[in-house]
Amino acid sequence: MLQTLLHHLAEGDGWDTAIGSPVNKKTVSAATKPLTDAGWKHTVDGRWIRWTTPSGDAGIQFDAFAAQQPNSTLVTWTLWAGPSIDRPTWAVTASPYTPSLLLADLAETLAHGTGPRTHTPVKVRHTAHLITTPTAALPSAATAQASRSH
Repeated sequence: MLQTLLHHLAEGDGWDTAIGSPVNKKTVSAATKPLTDAGWKHTVDGRWIRWTTPSGDAGIQFDAFAAQQPNSTLVTWTLWAGPSIDRPTWAVTASPYTPSLLLADLAETLAHGTGPRTHTPVKVRHTAHLITTPTAALPSAATAQASRSH
């Protein structure tokens, strides 16, 4: 997800939603096409439209009310993965001016290979190396000096 986002920011193109204009049906359809192509279902809950994976562990939410408020600071898009949208492991939020091409690429990334990242503890195996045979004593400085003078 981060790589896709950074790529679009670096390119700087694709700004198809003019500042001051509301998001329209065409923009939403273009942004979410990868989700419907991947078989994700959408639900409508008041002002929110949500697309979620069949397992419910990732999704995108569109807030239709926020999208129609051009001067608002309300979040229009939320991309998330984790137990639920209310308790995500991670989330990315976007304004109504976010390009549909960027949203579509993020949706494609989310639909095909990105999900919740969980921490799996790695069990560290400690092995002891025991020496069972005695080692020879190292020569002392005095012994080494005496052998050189002969």
